[in-house]
Amino acid sequence: MKTVLEEQIIKTFNELSIVVAEFTPEQLDTIPSEGWSAGQVAEHIIKATSGFPAFFNGRTEKSERAADEKTEGIRNLFLDFSIKMESPEFILPTHTQHNRNEILETIKTIEKELLNIAETQDLSLLCLDFELPGFGSLTKYEWISFGLAHTERHIHQLTKILQKTTGSLR
Repeated sequence: MKTVLEEQIIKTFNELSIVVAEFTPEQLDTIPSEGWSAGQVAEHIIKATSGFPAFFNGRTEKSERAADEKTEGIRNLFLDFSIKMESPEFILPTHTQHNRNEILETIKTIEKELLNIAETQDLSLLCLDFELPGFGSLTKYEWISFGLAHTERHIHQLTKILQKTTGSLR
């Protein structure tokens, strides 16, 4: 199970890096007709996934269920692109200028952190300090899976922004 998760981390963050790298510095902060700029989407992803190492050091307990029990439901929800979602305020992006190289470096750092967690921690432990609305408490495995599904959702959004901004049919 860990190997599959590690492969998903590598695949997802590689895809994210590739699509972010396709934006020029000017395009990164160009807001399409509605929504966020590519830089803001990347900032949002970073805010949503960079806190896992600290968060995982919080209160945990053994779970009485499979470590990945809620993963399919989370993926089904976050990869349903017909649903419009509202971001919690604490991970909303700012209206500042974004630096593509800094974003790419941060993405690589987060990938390494998640791989380290996947390789070294007990992913079956239930995290008690925060609940995912609609899903309740999640295991470390499910939190990482949430982070990946959330990132995949926004890779889809970035691809659409790239098409609007550059005319690319990626």
